[in-house]
Amino acid sequence: MKPAMRILFTLVALVLVGALAYGIYVATTWSRYGKAAKDTSTPTRSLLDRFLPTYDVSERHETPVDAPVSITYEVSKEADPNRSPLVRAIFEARQSLMGGKGQAAMPRRPLLEVTKDLGWGVLAEVPGRAIVMGAYTQPWQANVRFRSLPPDEFAAFHQPGYVKIIWTIEADSVAPSKSIARTQTRVETTDPESRARFRTYWSKFSPGILLIRKQILAQIKSDAERRAREERRNTR
Repeated sequence: MKPAMRILFTLVALVLVGALAYGIYVATTWSRYGKAAKDTSTPTRSLLDRFLPTYDVSERHETPVDAPVSITYEVSKEADPNRSPLVRAIFEARQSLMGGKGQAAMPRRPLLEVTKDLGWGVLAEVPGRAIVMGAYTQPWQANVRFRSLPPDEFAAFHQPGYVKIIWTIEADSVAPSKSIARTQTRVETTDPESRARFRTYWSKFSPGILLIRKQILAQIKSDAERRAREERRNTR
């Protein structure tokens, strides 16, 4: 077999294997939807339960950071996911697949600033430790709109046709110079039709959503550890 044909067959095989793996992921995620394990261990569990005690989806991601918790938390609030080419590609791919219009990726600004401009609201903040953001929306729309609610109204909101989402940026101390950066996401739908629509959406698009979470944490880890090193050098 000629080298060119061998390369072509290899590429075709990789595409088929990737498509099969994605199909298995979609089917598995669809079947497991609504079976999220109850959060019984994280420090912010009671805080999240105030706003979304029941949920269809619960995701948690964390990474160890060689930096004091104060630095990790401040860096977390400054995170800019659009610094990552992978995140920009994910936004552009979603826009293309959903037929959205306008700017694919968010502006190059801190995540918290951008999400507030998009309509997310701050539900709670533990100074120096955690912030909880929340909104209701229809993620299956090509051009998604987020709407905030007052913290004391969020849990009781059940207008049909929507999905309620909360997510966090958190930092926990492990030692004077070590911490953990964490983000958590909970999702609840407001009626059976929305549940069915979001179940399909989540099954197809959650790989990209979860990759964005991991990219944000990787950025936080890198930036916090660099800042901690700089501070140590400046104090010698």
